[in-house]
Amino acid sequence: MASLKEVRGRIASVTSTRKITSAMKLVSASKLRRAQEAIANYLPYQKKLTAVLEDFLASTTDEISLPLAQTREVKRVAIIAISSNGSLCGAFNSNVIKKTEEVLARYKHLPPKDILVYPLGKKVAEALKRNGLIAAHDFNEQVDKPDYNEVAKIADELIELFVTKQIDAVELVYNHFKNAAVQQIIADKYLPMAATIPEGEQKAQANYIIEPNTDYLIATLAPKVMRLRLYSALLDSIAAEHGARTTAMQIATDNAGDLIQELKLKYNKARQEAITNEILDIVGGAEGLK
Repeated sequence: MASLKEVRGRIASVTSTRKITSAMKLVSASKLRRAQEAIANYLPYQKKLTAVLEDFLASTTDEISLPLAQTREVKRVAIIAISSNGSLCGAFNSNVIKKTEEVLARYKHLPPKDILVYPLGKKVAEALKRNGLIAAHDFNEQVDKPDYNEVAKIADELIELFVTKQIDAVELVYNHFKNAAVQQIIADKYLPMAATIPEGEQKAQANYIIEPNTDYLIATLAPKVMRLRLYSALLDSIAAEHGARTTAMQIATDNAGDLIQELKLKYNKARQEAITNEILDIVGGAEGLK
């Protein structure tokens, strides 16, 4: 059995750890609230603009050429994967890495030079590097300080590569925030973009007056929708990260509390045993003197 000094040391150590995890939980909960506010302020605009484009595509009778929706054989692909820069957030990063590896497996017939990776977050960047895939740029800062203009540059680069046929598809992998305890891993096709109304939904009946012309509207609106979609995925992932870390730190704090109770019980038993042994020694010594 461990000595009383060792048990006291463990109690002090676990108590200190519990203070740290509790503080980290509070910090993550605060960041989560800010991330949720950012999504709440941003999503209505993104959804409305996307709906306008979908309604227009569904209602117009004009023959529309939409380069971003062109489907072709995939000979070169780009993969955007969003993780966190730090750890202590449960399975958040491992889920993204696992799903990214599943996506990569679908393109294992392609040579590494034909797979472009755009990791946003150190954890997924390190995992891709272990797979022999190196990102052309460092986008890790965007995970801690998301900037729409910088994310728009990434989207514009991918759009340009797709339109000029330097890549044939773009995959997007990230964690979707459902609540603080649940994050849903998403692996979706970013490009080519969907140019049709999903099955089961009604086509819009609105009649649009186009100025100056249809081609100009599509050329302006479609890239903007794609920029918004990527930024939305980043904000979603950031909220999911803070939710996952809040939950992980709450579980760690609760486990630390349970462990402290067990150690205190163990300490009290050991102390009681030590006192009992001392009493027995005293009684035994007294008996020997008779």
